[in-house]
Amino acid sequence: KQTLLPLLKEESSSFIFPCKPAVQRPELQYMVMELLRCIPFLLFLLFVCGLDHFLYSILSIIQHHSFIEYSYQTSHHLSVNVMGTSLMAQLLRSTIGALNTSFESGMETSNRACLPQPTGMTRQQYLYTCLPLGALALLCLAQVYPFRLRRAIAAFYFPKREKTRVLFLYNKLLRQRKNFLHLQRGRVARQARQPPELGTVLLRWCRRRWPWMRRCLRQRCTLCGTPETPEHQPCPNPDCFALYCESCW
Repeated sequence: KQTLLPLLKEESSSFIFPCKPAVQRPELQYMVMELLRCIPFLLFLLFVCGLDHFLYSILSIIQHHSFIEYSYQTSHHLSVNVMGTSLMAQLLRSTIGALNTSFESGMETSNRACLPQPTGMTRQQYLYTCLPLGALALLCLAQVYPFRLRRAIAAFYFPKREKTRVLFLYNKLLRQRKNFLHLQRGRVARQARQPPELGTVLLRWCRRRWPWMRRCLRQRCTLCGTPETPEHQPCPNPDCFALYCESCW
């Protein structure tokens, strides 16, 4: 019976492992798409904040340069002098003397009540305005972890459907692995028929001449390209210099 474990490097990159704390490649693509959807809201928020600051600046300039203050002062003196010492003159002085008045008045006014009184937003208010958008971005980053529970919840309520899904995935991976191995065998055969490049020949000669240089001049797996480790297996053919990792071997 064929088994799928351990998964190949190319296969494991397309799966989501629920116990891994890091964001994985399939989740990263979905997370980036969700963050891109937040860009219109961010642009709208920046536009609104910029428009608010622009209007506040315009109204402040109008308030500062259009302020006019009026100051008005006036004085009035009225004096009636009746000459003479007769009885009629004394009577007129006592009667018309009440008309003698003297007063001074001053008045100050301005157009302050007609001018706009703008109030700018503080940094804290701007922060509170941007806080919901920041929370939305954090939810886009953190939603990948609750989404990992979707399959477990669906399997709990629909076990037969889960069994069908697992069987379909098993057969699909077997077909993909079979096609993958067939394609890789053809690629390795084509590479073997081609003459090696000068750099490859020089690298092999240095590795044979100075074995201690193998730590620096490490080969890679012929199929998946992983760097050489002690678990890598060389090709049994002495004329072939191919190297394979444990999973590809």
